[in-house]
Amino acid sequence: MRQFWISFFGSMLGVIAAIAVALLLAVFAISAWVAHLVDQRIDGPASDQAAVVLDIDLRQPRLDQPVRSGLARSGALSLIEMVQALDQAADDPNVAGAFVRTGAGVTPADAEEIRAALGRLQAAGKPVIAHVQSFMDGGLAPYVAVSGADEIWMHPTGWFAATGLRSEQLFLGDALTRLGAEAQFLQLYEYKGAAEIFTRSGYSEAGREAAQAWLDSLFGTAIASIAQGRGLAAPQIEQRVAAGPHLAAAALEAGLVDRLGQLEEAQRHALARAGGAALERLDVYGRRRTAPADGPVIALITGQGPVIDGVAPRTLGASEVIASDDVSAAIDAAAADPDVRAILIRLDTGGGSATASDQIAAAILRARRGGKPVIVSMGSVAASGGYYIAAPADQIIANAGTLTGSIGVIFGKIAFGPALERAGVTSDSVTAGGAFTGALSPIDGFTEAQRAGVEAYAEATYQEFTRLVAEGRGLPLARVETLARGRVWTGDQAVQLGLVDEIGGFLAAIEIAREAAGVSPDESVILQPFPAAPGPLDQLRALLGAGVEAGDGLTALSAALARPEVQAALRELDGPQTPVNLETDAAEPR
Repeated sequence: MRQFWISFFGSMLGVIAAIAVALLLAVFAISAWVAHLVDQRIDGPASDQAAVVLDIDLRQPRLDQPVRSGLARSGALSLIEMVQALDQAADDPNVAGAFVRTGAGVTPADAEEIRAALGRLQAAGKPVIAHVQSFMDGGLAPYVAVSGADEIWMHPTGWFAATGLRSEQLFLGDALTRLGAEAQFLQLYEYKGAAEIFTRSGYSEAGREAAQAWLDSLFGTAIASIAQGRGLAAPQIEQRVAAGPHLAAAALEAGLVDRLGQLEEAQRHALARAGGAALERLDVYGRRRTAPADGPVIALITGQGPVIDGVAPRTLGASEVIASDDVSAAIDAAAADPDVRAILIRLDTGGGSATASDQIAAAILRARRGGKPVIVSMGSVAASGGYYIAAPADQIIANAGTLTGSIGVIFGKIAFGPALERAGVTSDSVTAGGAFTGALSPIDGFTEAQRAGVEAYAEATYQEFTRLVAEGRGLPLARVETLARGRVWTGDQAVQLGLVDEIGGFLAAIEIAREAAGVSPDESVILQPFPAAPGPLDQLRALLGAGVEAGDGLTALSAALARPEVQAALRELDGPQTPVNLETDAAEPR
């Protein structure tokens, strides 16, 4: 009898939970549908015939790539969607120009991509007008993004306080020591300093050297870009920027901006200069991109976030990771598809699991052996495991401000046992097995035998990493060993060192993939995502399948989702799934 009541109440709770989730999902889907309609009504073009000026807001950070996991879908385009939309807008007679608001949501590499994409609009005779309240947060990147604009407006009481670049790092070594915790990390080698935040109270000599070098490189790239955009010599720009901060009037006098005015004045001016009827949000325009009906196929495989083993988690919320099983399967599928002429991989990651990175790199090698060219495009960062993945590709394309390299290994843990003992929390353990058992315990530190095992594994991983880079890049192993040791390089430095082939953004990488695929410049191509981007309904089905052991309540949830009104709402949320038009007339300057 007792078991009956347990089963009964368990089933009832499952049904109640399932109904609650179903209602939540229905509300979410309907809300997104209504928001979609509101977006189209408020932000859509004045008419199908009237030319519009694209309204571009760079003040909030954007993901590098579209979200592939979770049911949430952001209204903002990702960076690569944004530059593709601008590329199409350059040839769209219904787009007359662009109005840009810039701010702290731009990284150095993002700024390069955006600046080049805006340059395409200008090359098509479509003016770009920018407006900023102040240049304060975000360093020089927000200024670089719009430095080539036809006009840069600043708010009359604004402040030009972007005088350089600064990198700050908190160090927890002393705090952990005072707590009684012991940070035990092995780093191969001296420049692989990510774990030093747990072991030191400030930069090591090698860490400071590397950080200063890539910061100097980023600053030099920024000054060169601004100088080109403003039509001044680099020394002039560097002197005027470094002499700040400037009040708005002083920034105007120094030639750092072109006009002072309120936002509304700048918007009216942009419409008048471009001859546009209305402003239209780029995020709305970009959702309506069209695609050629047919043409050669280039496979697009994207990855952002940490590199992990296995498959990406099936969650309701977005959780962007580069999962080794998922990505390697996508590469294999693209390589086996007879319609695919080349594979383009976009990476934005600081690295992660060595075994996961190796699994993906092996898939790239299989694709190449099968005759499919593989091109890697790097976003803001493609370092450590990200560079491990990229190394075997036919060509690697990075922005000058991309952070890459970091060819090295970190392995370790923080042992909290002594800290817990200070709080009166003790631990004890029993062990069966070899001497390495319990090595990853967060309570005890490494024994001598365990440390020896960790060192052997880390050294073997490092040797495999450098060997892969040497073979993939066609460099002598001794040369790679001097460039490795965990050191981070900018894309500009990496090109000079042979770790990257060319400087360029995502659109430049597409052009290189076209060339590798043997596609003529006047031929349209289809950029086909691998795997196909899942819609909310697909993701929900995967979530249900992953959690079927949760109880009979999922049956009720599945039935609720099968209802026509819920299906319709989820399809509306998913939106049209159309390929991307990548027909371009000019490659990005390299």
